Amino acid sequence: MKKSIYILSIVTSSVLLANEVEVPTVNISEKVNTKVIKSISDNEIKSADLAEALTQNVPSISLVRRSGIANDIILRGQKKDNINIIIDDAKIYGACPNRMDPATSHILSNNVESVEVIEGPYDVENFGTLSGKVKINTKEPTKELQGEVNLNAGSFNYRKASATISGGTDRFKLLLSASTEKSDQYEDGNGNDFYEQQVANGIASSTTSEYSSDNRNHEAYTKKTLLSKAIFNIDDSSEVKLSYTANRSDNVLYPNTPMDADYDDSNIYTFGYSKRDLGKYSKELNLDYYYSNVDHPMSTKLRDSGKMMYMTNHMKSSIWGTKLKNGMDISDYYITLGLDTSVRNWKGESHMTSVATGAESAFTTTLTSTDTTNKAIFAKVEKDIGKLNLEFGSRYDHTNIDPDSSAKTNKKYNSLSANIFATYNFDSSTKYFVGIGKSSRVPDARELYYGSTNNDLDQTKNYEADIGFEKTIGDFNIKTKLFYSVLKDYIYNKTTSPTTTQFENIDAKIYGAEINGFYLMGDLFSLDYGIAYQRGKKDEPLKGQSDKDLAEITPLKGNLALNYEYSIHKLTAEMIAVDNWGNNDSDNGEQELGGYTIFNLKYKNSITKNFEITLGIDNIFDKAYASTNTYNDIRYVGNGKTELLNDPGRYAYINLRYKF
Repeated sequence: MKKSIYILSIVTSSVLLANEVEVPTVNISEKVNTKVIKSISDNEIKSADLAEALTQNVPSISLVRRSGIANDIILRGQKKDNINIIIDDAKIYGACPNRMDPATSHILSNNVESVEVIEGPYDVENFGTLSGKVKINTKEPTKELQGEVNLNAGSFNYRKASATISGGTDRFKLLLSASTEKSDQYEDGNGNDFYEQQVANGIASSTTSEYSSDNRNHEAYTKKTLLSKAIFNIDDSSEVKLSYTANRSDNVLYPNTPMDADYDDSNIYTFGYSKRDLGKYSKELNLDYYYSNVDHPMSTKLRDSGKMMYMTNHMKSSIWGTKLKNGMDISDYYITLGLDTSVRNWKGESHMTSVATGAESAFTTTLTSTDTTNKAIFAKVEKDIGKLNLEFGSRYDHTNIDPDSSAKTNKKYNSLSANIFATYNFDSSTKYFVGIGKSSRVPDARELYYGSTNNDLDQTKNYEADIGFEKTIGDFNIKTKLFYSVLKDYIYNKTTSPTTTQFENIDAKIYGAEINGFYLMGDLFSLDYGIAYQRGKKDEPLKGQSDKDLAEITPLKGNLALNYEYSIHKLTAEMIAVDNWGNNDSDNGEQELGGYTIFNLKYKNSITKNFEITLGIDNIFDKAYASTNTYNDIRYVGNGKTELLNDPGRYAYINLRYKF
């Protein structure tokens, strides 16, 4: 409770300091129902992990710490298929049933120009936006020849090199970006690396899942990426856009789960065609196609249990999708109509390998090859009535889920989603907004069919209302939002024994509030602040259980950043404070976690027009803390404390950038 008051007092004090000065550019550009985090490739250079960058910039996003890289996010108490991750209008789904490779891990922060975060069911263009959308926009090619080279070094022997070049003509533009990076195991605030955390948490004494003596100092990961993007302007009103993104990650360690990733290879291909002013009933026509795939074998070969024989679970996923969208002006309405379809496949098989001979056992299916085929039609209408802006959207989905096994049952789902969002511009500095919507998402192949299961699950429905306002008073900006979400047939992973779980549908509610904004303190200083709180409750405890707390509802979180910018110098001091995790689902693996406050410092100096240096320290005071709870939707090692993974301790880094 003391920490909650401490966070609130910081936000309150920033409100009381407002006076009038000129407004400069800030990092997060706020729209009424969208957060836009800009210039990520320029500012978030500590590592490639986009999840960390989002956690530091958006108070309603929390990190799911799994390793030194490839971490996941929770948005307002929701993750995995409950939020939609879109990369340049394409989708990618991780192959790992244990969430080793979430969608955010397949794109690197150095290739990202901006990220748009929409909270709630206010997206009808994409399949499965239940409770929010995170739209990642990568760098765009330029006509002018330009580029940059980055060299980065940090604690725990982190090394990274990246290069980008872009250029073209009036008709054709091309961008190429490549990177490579690696790191040893990080140490937490107690000075423990991954193996030493396993020892401290009792994994080494109670299981055979600790790292073997030959692998206790193994690198945490290596990663290589490529982004290529081309734009061809057919004429002044039409263009074609092509892109290819490759990610190659090797030997990624996950110390609090039984396996590590041997490698994680992914590809994203996109094609887009747009035509403007085609006629009276087509102001802009867009046709988009994408294909992505993930190849993800994970094994026990680095663990004590794999010294003689090790297990490999080889998982693969892919998805292709096509969308046709037409926008038109009719009277004072802007109308968008669209067709959307996609096919997602997910499959896996496991086997044992002898270390001595390399002989492999017979392969066993862990996830039956399953296609999820979606076909949809959607419409959006935008209308301005004086100071009132109205947006209405609706979508109808028909989805078939077809497992390639007679032992599994095919599923069919139909759903109608709709929302309305209204913004009232009271004056030039004040906006009020309210939204209400209904959305849904179908169960995925893991929830239905993993292993020997053949679950009978309904699709999850979200009925949500959001209300808030945004106000600018001189140099002070504040935006508040309240939300209330009713989840029907929410897909939940129930613990049925110490080693088994079972997915089932439940009813639940999530509600919360968020405050964020900025304060500009003269020509040199600015303050960004944010605070987010959410609470989740099951309508009734699960059968045989008593805890009504909903899992993965992160506690009160506050972000505060003080920025100083003068001439060639830019300095940012940042604080992230999180309350203790007292409201947790102890019946399903979660446990109480202590609150924490960490401080980060970053200094950037533009030495010349072309050369820039950045120095930074994260977790300055070397705080030992765990940001991620242990809901049994993930298979961890053991129970209780053995499942915990502390976040990194003090981390210092330097980045050298040459631009031309």
